[in-house]
Amino acid sequence: MTPTYQQMGDWLEEIAGRFPEAFFEDLDGGIQLEEKALPDPDFPPGEMYIMGEYVHDLLGRYILLYYGSFAALLDEETEKGWKDEIFATVAHEFTHHLEETAGLHALDDKDLEFLREALAEYEDG
Repeated sequence: MTPTYQQMGDWLEEIAGRFPEAFFEDLDGGIQLEEKALPDPDFPPGEMYIMGEYVHDLLGRYILLYYGSFAALLDEETEKGWKDEIFATVAHEFTHHLEETAGLHALDDKDLEFLREALAEYEDG
């Protein structure tokens, strides 16, 4: 099942509301939903997608989620599966935000190691 962009936006709003207000501190742009997919450029097309990202740029700090990436990877999932993945992605990006504001980078290191392992598996497979 693939929900509409609007339906995912509604779910995202509901899920984001479950996180403590303190998580939103210094998150100038809040959480935004982009309609496009964001394929990972290090993998062949259709193999790996970026579900969301924490951004700190000239516009401020914000979290982006990519509806198209969710749709590409979760088309066979139930509503619960979609909501679980939205929650996990938002929690992951909040962790990046909180670590950055505290001057830490443990999750960045973990993400980099995951991508290295996934790329090695793909190249060996």
